[in-house]
Amino acid sequence: MYYPRHIEAVVTRISKRKPVLVLTGARQVGKTTMLKEIRKDINYTTLNRPLVRESAKENPSLFFDINKPPIIVDEVQKAAELFDYIKDIVDEDKTKGQFYLTGSQSIKLMKNISESLAGRAGIIKMLGLSMRELNHVSYREPFLPSTTQIEEREKESATFDYSKIVSIIHKGFFPELYEAESDLHDWADYYSSYFQTYIEKDIKDVLNIQDESAFIKFVKATASLTGEVLNLSTIAEICGKDVKTVKSWLSVLESSGLVYLLEPYHNNLTKRMIKAPKLYFLDTGLACWLMGWNTPEQLTNGAMWGHIFESFVFAEVLKSYYNDGIVKPPIYYYRDTDKNEIDLVIADGDCLYPIEIKTSSDPTKSMVKAFRQLEKIPTKKVGTGAVICLAKERLPLTNDVWILPVQMI
Repeated sequence: MYYPRHIEAVVTRISKRKPVLVLTGARQVGKTTMLKEIRKDINYTTLNRPLVRESAKENPSLFFDINKPPIIVDEVQKAAELFDYIKDIVDEDKTKGQFYLTGSQSIKLMKNISESLAGRAGIIKMLGLSMRELNHVSYREPFLPSTTQIEEREKESATFDYSKIVSIIHKGFFPELYEAESDLHDWADYYSSYFQTYIEKDIKDVLNIQDESAFIKFVKATASLTGEVLNLSTIAEICGKDVKTVKSWLSVLESSGLVYLLEPYHNNLTKRMIKAPKLYFLDTGLACWLMGWNTPEQLTNGAMWGHIFESFVFAEVLKSYYNDGIVKPPIYYYRDTDKNEIDLVIADGDCLYPIEIKTSSDPTKSMVKAFRQLEKIPTKKVGTGAVICLAKERLPLTNDVWILPVQMI
């Protein structure tokens, strides 16, 4: 079953403006499937096939004589030789929407784009299925807890079902998991295969890993620290590597679309802010599998439930921005040296919108006391705040803070 993706509108929009469209995202989030669905009329080739890849590397000029644009080229970063030829083609022929390039390892991909296709390519980032897409919600504005947007979003809000929400968080958001009915054995088989493929096809292309077991410990460590301020020394100690190695490995996880480093909010007028980013593992299903939580019940009964729920909410908010074509969303967290903390702060012009994320179904006012810290930031206004949680309905918590059910993101 194909779930229509909100990012389809962005692909259509950018392909009318640029001759090259670049779509990045983790392996198996549905990049190629989506492009094939909305551009059924154009050619397709993948560099995952060894013979095709060798042909592209050895004779790139002939490659595009055989595979004529408009064309989808999957995993294009595997043949860097193609980029100069794409540049020559689009410089000679200004037609929009000639090349649709996908890649699951954006370090190599973006390096080649910046060197050869700067100004010629529109770049889109894609994550797994969103809750909006799974519930067939047509509303696709980037999330903001303003009263106007909340009221619009509420018109299509799904019915609250705690068990279903937990089950989906545990299952994860890779489209293949939703193509047919599956059980927990299928779930475990999928992630086992996914992780091994990721190491074999993505990681070994970029990193010369001599100690695969240490890398596996590293990935498990990042999953176990999701939702926490990044501490490279802690991860290095867990996997037995130095901080420099861990930093290099983390950059590859980030460029693969598996983790996100959320920067703290600060400006020149805020001197007492924590400067380290916050680490988020973006697919909660993969995180659960890595940590050995094999059932939804094990997830909710475990000590990490709050962090996994926070990671899920963050990823949903991030998807709403990526799915609108915003590759650098104005999303931050707030933490100062006095230990005042706000899970998310969304900047919209000169306005800051504070958000807390809780597994509670009955939030209290004490949970949002840190929101007042934003009032101390000169030149900024504080917008409507929200506590995104497991409440069943939207309710006011204070005059300017909503209790917002998680299904309304």
